[in-house]
Amino acid sequence: MNVEERARKLRAAIEQHNRLYYVEDTPEITDAEYDALFRELQALEAEHPELRSADSPTQRVGGAPLAEFGEVRHRTPMLSISNAFEEEDVRAFDRRVCQALGTERVQYATEPKLDGLAVSLVYRDGAFAQGATRGDGTTGEDVTVNLRTVRSIPLATKAKYLEVRGEVLMYRRDFDALNKRQREAGQKEYVNPRNAAAGAVRQLDSRITASRPLRFFAYAIAAAERIDWQTQAQALERLEALGFPVCKERAVVEGAPGLLEYYRHIGGMRDELPYAIDGVVYKVNRLDWQERLGFVSRAPRFALAHKYPAEEQTTQVLGIEVQVGRTGALTPVAKLKPVFVGGVTVTNATLHNESELRRKDVRIGDTVVVRRAGDVIPEVVSVKKEARPRNAPLFHMPAKCPVCGSAVVKNEDEAVHRCSGGLYCPAQRKQALLHFASRRAMNIEGLGERLVDQLVDRGLVGNPAELYKLTAETLQSLDRMGKKSAANLLRELERSRKTSLERLIYALGIRNVGESTARDLARHFGDLEPLARAAEDEFLHVPDVGPIVARSIRQFLDEPHNRQVIDELVRRGVRWEKVSRAPRPAGQVKSFVLTGTLSGMTRDEARAAIEAKGHKVAGSVSKKTDYVVAGEDAGAKLERARALGLTVLEEKEFIEMLQNL
Repeated sequence: MNVEERARKLRAAIEQHNRLYYVEDTPEITDAEYDALFRELQALEAEHPELRSADSPTQRVGGAPLAEFGEVRHRTPMLSISNAFEEEDVRAFDRRVCQALGTERVQYATEPKLDGLAVSLVYRDGAFAQGATRGDGTTGEDVTVNLRTVRSIPLATKAKYLEVRGEVLMYRRDFDALNKRQREAGQKEYVNPRNAAAGAVRQLDSRITASRPLRFFAYAIAAAERIDWQTQAQALERLEALGFPVCKERAVVEGAPGLLEYYRHIGGMRDELPYAIDGVVYKVNRLDWQERLGFVSRAPRFALAHKYPAEEQTTQVLGIEVQVGRTGALTPVAKLKPVFVGGVTVTNATLHNESELRRKDVRIGDTVVVRRAGDVIPEVVSVKKEARPRNAPLFHMPAKCPVCGSAVVKNEDEAVHRCSGGLYCPAQRKQALLHFASRRAMNIEGLGERLVDQLVDRGLVGNPAELYKLTAETLQSLDRMGKKSAANLLRELERSRKTSLERLIYALGIRNVGESTARDLARHFGDLEPLARAAEDEFLHVPDVGPIVARSIRQFLDEPHNRQVIDELVRRGVRWEKVSRAPRPAGQVKSFVLTGTLSGMTRDEARAAIEAKGHKVAGSVSKKTDYVVAGEDAGAKLERARALGLTVLEEKEFIEMLQNL
């Protein structure tokens, strides 16, 4: 196969997998396999620049920042649709349409009203030529470069000329992940998925747009070289056949009863949809009837947007309580005067953490705006300070965990407060037990999530040490635990009583202590007792342990509840081999940090390869790090490495170094 043919096949395969992932939501290959295809195409195009084309998937990564957006005058205006809020508004709309057309029954194409940014895409000679925002309906902004980075937008189509209208949006799960990254980085969070999507499309630097998890759904064909379809539904089918994502929840219904039934159907599944919607859209299905009905002012007579109840409402904060999560994170929660938001009555709303609470300045007695968008617990968006009562008290995070009474700690590098009683706290029991039993910790096979749920929910196990008091009779009383299964688990528990020091340290679940750090702690201290007695600054002598990790270890060991569980583990027969503290030759052992996805091997394989050469892998970047290996989608660790001026290895360089170590 020649180079040109290989590049063509790679482009086709990558776009097919883009469609499966971003449009169908049914990926067929792993991220690593996708990255390998993408890098191979990049390499081919770098070696043979004549193969690079505007419709290549490699051109989606974004380019240099633009000075400003140009203007685009829409060939067909992008008009707004009139809104309806009551059922009678919908019946009146149907009556007007029937009267204007002189018929008794009309079919409508219906679909969810996606809450994103409306855009227009123009294709000329089969290639994506221009993308623009709605703007004022007549003139929009030229965002072609940014829209090229949205992987669900086809860069090529079989149509010679085509103008497509649609919505750029962000899935809820992607929006939540983006805001989590923003919080962890100490940056401003986005208000909602729509604002996040709109802001990403209007970035002057398309590389930022490319880094955002944007998606596109088409909802209309504004113009085409040849139109051989007669209805809105057929137009959407044609778009789908041409490779454009189209909302699967669409339908064709008849009359006002059909419209209202569709509205209720979509409303019932609203929270289950992967994207945010604020209503449904009705359009007369026949295109010739749409043309006959025409427009009034700046809105079409043939279409209507039927809105759902507001997802933001105003209410009062009656109190603020603290919830403790599975990992020990303390979350302040506003107790609200009951309010109907987005179809349900809301009495609680998250305040995220103390920093967010202070930033929004939420106080008991305040009147607040509450948002619900499919979340389990809604959030407080803002405070109406003009309505604040006099002397409204400030809320302070507790010094003791409200669940177990252990000390609450907050490190400078984190926004959240945490309960330090990780092995003891009832709120953290399930997570602590699952971690303790995991393959790289105590490796207790058969102790999975369902079994842990039963053990904790029935009050049979309160901490990891109590696993070792379980009996065959107790286990056999649990669901789906027969005699053989109980015997197998007891055998696994017995085997796990004898372990290595590094496994035990890792199994304790000390925050910021991964496998590598646990191994270094074991090698440095040789036994658990000297580690438990060590002062915080002594931990800094351990390779790759910095102030943050040292503080986490000391905080964990200073909590009496945790020490009690460790003592109980010993009483119940857990033993470990002491580690020789013979010093290693200085300057010979190199420290690596892995970040991102490698195409040729997994993280575990890379770690094993490094350790097989006598070197070590650390979990965090510090001044002591010798090399940072950066794969695809490398994040904060890569940024920190560059800030510290460390040596960063790409995958090819890393593999070459491995051979020479």
